[in-house]
Amino acid sequence: MSNLHEIKRRIASATSTKQITRTMEMVSTAKIRRALDRAQEAAPYKDAITLMLANVSEAGAGGEEPLLRKPASVRCALLIVIASDRGLAGGFNMSLQRAAEQMKKDLEATGVKVLLVTCGRKPTEYFRYRGVTPTLSFAGISSEPTMEEADQIASYLIDGFSKETIDRCVIFYQHARNRVEQDEVIEQLLPVDSSALKLPTGPRTHEAVEAVGTAPAGGSQFEFDPSASKVLGYLMPAYVRTVIYHALLDSAAAEHGARRRAMQSATENATEVITTLNRTYNRLRQSSITTELNEIVGGASALEDM
Repeated sequence: MSNLHEIKRRIASATSTKQITRTMEMVSTAKIRRALDRAQEAAPYKDAITLMLANVSEAGAGGEEPLLRKPASVRCALLIVIASDRGLAGGFNMSLQRAAEQMKKDLEATGVKVLLVTCGRKPTEYFRYRGVTPTLSFAGISSEPTMEEADQIASYLIDGFSKETIDRCVIFYQHARNRVEQDEVIEQLLPVDSSALKLPTGPRTHEAVEAVGTAPAGGSQFEFDPSASKVLGYLMPAYVRTVIYHALLDSAAAEHGARRRAMQSATENATEVITTLNRTYNRLRQSSITTELNEIVGGASALEDM
């Protein structure tokens, strides 16, 4: 009977766990649609400002723009790690944290000073546990990022890069390919890579070509007033803020997708455990009943022989 009581207790525990994981799966399913919409709505703006930056760069501007400088050597690097506040999302957090930690070790091995900015309670705790205190850390808003958070990170980065106290910035986050799949992204934000300014498709260029009728032979197709350099001075900070904000939104959508998948898998596993335990419980119960019947029959036969 003790075995039956133990199995019954395990069934109740697994059923309770299944209810929790199923609820979390439903919550993530409800949130992921809105999070994906926010990330997808921000993507065209990121693409547009990237294309505008490319057009200004083609005009020959940028020689004096601090945010477009190419450091001769990297003395200090800033790593921005965007993960989540909560766990129970599979390998969503761990893969990014390990990738950032490995890059940090590689850079420090070459004599580069490394600064950290962590977005999410999990990466903050991960690095603090290893004796690394982030320069900036944010918690409590990983699933609902705000522009204020992106502004704070961008302001710190822009100020450091302009004053030449930061020579490189790399951002780590998960890209939500769809509701189910996520891709790990490690992107160099500064200095700006010229190849990053060339989009595979340029909607605004296409519109301009349709309006004119023919594409220009070379160089920029726009005229700038007061000057391309001053326009670039406004564009570069906006570009940095936009990239960071889009990464925060993309990571939020990926977080809900990863947690939904992890909780769905946990719910399925709990269902299998409950099925197996019920089968074992019924088998033991049947065996116990059979044993009791045999004892009763044996006792009755003994009384008849007397």
